[in-house]
Amino acid sequence: MIAMSVARVDVTEEAAALLRRLREEHGAALMFHQSGGCCDGSAPMCYTQGTFLTGSADVLLGELDAGTPEPIPVWISKAQFEYWSHTRITIDVTEGRGSGFSIEGPTGHRFIIRSRLFTDEESADLQPVRSG
Repeated sequence: MIAMSVARVDVTEEAAALLRRLREEHGAALMFHQSGGCCDGSAPMCYTQGTFLTGSADVLLGELDAGTPEPIPVWISKAQFEYWSHTRITIDVTEGRGSGFSIEGPTGHRFIIRSRLFTDEESADLQPVRSG
């Protein structure tokens, strides 16, 4: 039996629907960067790929399958990853407008994070991360 690694990130169906809409409207692949407290607190910021540059100080948590033509990478700073490494992050959406630069702002919605601690079993089988 082949063990499956535990994903560090996930997306709700409601957030996935908004991501499909944004992908269609912007005509470009999307990405997330989990902000570290600037602008919009610790909100997940959604960008078209290439408009936010990641680097060696960022960690790729994983990729979301939101039904878009390509997976959506989710990045976080290394410093913030140290705090969140034991946490499963789920990207969700709610009504309201954030105050950051995330592209969903004009839709009247904003992405939010829901999280929970990994179980001991999940922690032992986490997907590896890589630095940007």
